[in-house]
Amino acid sequence: MLVFDAHLDLAWNAIDWNRDLLLPVADIRRLEREAGMKQKARGESTVSFPELRRGKVCTFIATLLARLMRPDAMPAIQRYTNMTAAYAAAYGQLYYYLGLEQQGVLRFIKDWPTLEAHVNEWKQSAIGNRQATIPLGFILSMEGADPVLNPEQIDEWWEAGLRIIGPAHYGVSPYAHGTATEGGLFPPGKPLLRAMERVGMILDVTHLADQSFDEAMDSFGGHVLASHHNCRALVPDQRQLTDAQIKLLISRGAVIGAAFDDWMLHPGWIRGTTMPKEAGVNLERVVDHIDHVCQLAGNAKHSAIGTDLDGGFGREQSPYDLDTIADLQKLPELLRKRGYKEIDIEGIMHGNWLRFFREAWAK
Repeated sequence: MLVFDAHLDLAWNAIDWNRDLLLPVADIRRLEREAGMKQKARGESTVSFPELRRGKVCTFIATLLARLMRPDAMPAIQRYTNMTAAYAAAYGQLYYYLGLEQQGVLRFIKDWPTLEAHVNEWKQSAIGNRQATIPLGFILSMEGADPVLNPEQIDEWWEAGLRIIGPAHYGVSPYAHGTATEGGLFPPGKPLLRAMERVGMILDVTHLADQSFDEAMDSFGGHVLASHHNCRALVPDQRQLTDAQIKLLISRGAVIGAAFDDWMLHPGWIRGTTMPKEAGVNLERVVDHIDHVCQLAGNAKHSAIGTDLDGGFGREQSPYDLDTIADLQKLPELLRKRGYKEIDIEGIMHGNWLRFFREAWAK
C-alpha cells in the first residue's frame, strides 16, 4: 500500500548529521562515524531513500529545520545565533533537495496537479514493477519559522517552493511560543499568519504551545494541518493535542499525522533510560493514537501518518517492531485487526493527506 508520511527531517539528517541518505539504512548504521559514537540516535538510523522506496513511501513532507540557539537545548537542533544564519542554513537544506531532484531521486511537489499525477504514476507503475525508477515526491515545509526574516519575506519563500510553516519548534521562535513553553504569539506572529494566508501557505500547528495554538487558530483563516502530533488523552504532555484541540482541527478540515517518537507514545518515557521493548512500545501504540482521533471525529478521514522518524532519535526511541521506515507496511494489518475497512486504511496510509492537499490547493 502506498504511504504518505507528513514529517521527515531529511535535509537536516543529511547535512547536520552528515548522513548519506542514498545508502541503505544498514550501511549507514555500519559507518564508523555512526556506530562508533555514543550520541543519541547514532548507529540507530531508520530512514534513507532506499528504505522509503522499499516501504512504498512515495510521498512525504520534507522539512527545513534551522533553529536559533537556546541555552537549554541540544546544540544539534537549535544552533544558530541569529536569524540571518538560520535563513542561510534553511536555503542550504533547500538546495540539498534541489540537488536530489536534479539527480532524479526526488520530485518537488508544489501544487495539486503535480501531486495527483505523481501518485497516479506510482499506482500505475505497480503493474510491471516500475516503481524503482520513479522519483519520490516531497512537499516542502519549515519546522520553526526562525529562517523567515520578517513576514514580508513569505512571498520569497513561496516562490522558492515552501508550502507549509510551523511557526515554532521546541522553545520559542521569533513568532510564537512552542513546545515546553507557555505563552502565545509574539508581535510578528499575526502578520506572519496573515502573509501565509494571503499567498495560500498552510499552517502546521505542530509544536505550538497551547496559547499559541489558540491564537493561531483564531487569527489564521487558511488551511491547517498537524503534521506529527499525538493525543494528550493517551500520553499527558503539552507536546500532545488535547481532545478539544483535535475537535477544533477536525472542524477546520485538518488531518493529523501520528508521530512515532516513543516519548509521545508511552506515558512517563525517560529519554536515554526507557527502552522500547521493556516498556512495550510497539506499532500498536501508534494505532491507539490513530484510533483516538478517529473516534473523536466519528470517521477515519482526519487521521494519518507523520512519523518524524530520525527526527533527532532512532531505533532506540522508536516502536520496537519497527526496524526501518519500510516497516510502515505493518500498519494496514494492525488497522484491519481493529476493524478498519480497507477504504479507511487507505485513507490513513495516504488518501487523507491527498484529499487535504486537493482541497488546500484548489484554485
